[in-house]
Amino acid sequence: MFITLEGPEGSGKTTAVEAAVKALQDKGYQIVRTREPGGTPISEEIRNVILDKKNTAMDPRTEALLYAASRRQHLVEKVWPALKEGKIVICDRYLDSSLAYQGGARGLGVDNVLNINLFATENTWPDLTLLFDIKPEEGLKRIASNSSREVNRLDLEKIEFHNKVRETFLMLAKRYPDRFVIIDASKSREEVAKATLDAILNRLCK
Repeated sequence: MFITLEGPEGSGKTTAVEAAVKALQDKGYQIVRTREPGGTPISEEIRNVILDKKNTAMDPRTEALLYAASRRQHLVEKVWPALKEGKIVICDRYLDSSLAYQGGARGLGVDNVLNINLFATENTWPDLTLLFDIKPEEGLKRIASNSSREVNRLDLEKIEFHNKVRETFLMLAKRYPDRFVIIDASKSREEVAKATLDAILNRLCK
């Protein structure tokens, strides 16, 4: 099973899934955790270019293509092999992030960015997408208070950008209701972790 985690900046998805992964491993499931952009050496190098705070001149289409390139390499080297071995892959961000950030917030158009990614991924869709929903103001406040978290180029965008990201994610959840589960990321860490595990177990039991 291929599970992806999505959400605005500071939604806490990475923290929330840690408890879920431990619980799943205790039940005997083989879990591969990974992230985008990144997850493999080549993809991590592309990540460094995309998120470097110095690269403010990056064109939106260049950004979208770099994400798709990183995604392709990640699938080839890590995701597809793990799925073939019968493992559960949990990926922090996937193509929905490109649709929300470049398609929606950058104004390139969701379907335009989708077409780039369908080519790059050979139509590989997640079995389950958990959308950790939170108001951008609250998410950015969390980032500001967490000194250990990486602050990247996207974190520095204006609030209007982050509002568009959230709006596009919620639109995608309506567009793909069979795949998306929305989790209220404004709740306590324990509540979010429980909702995460419940959503994954519900899909595994289907």
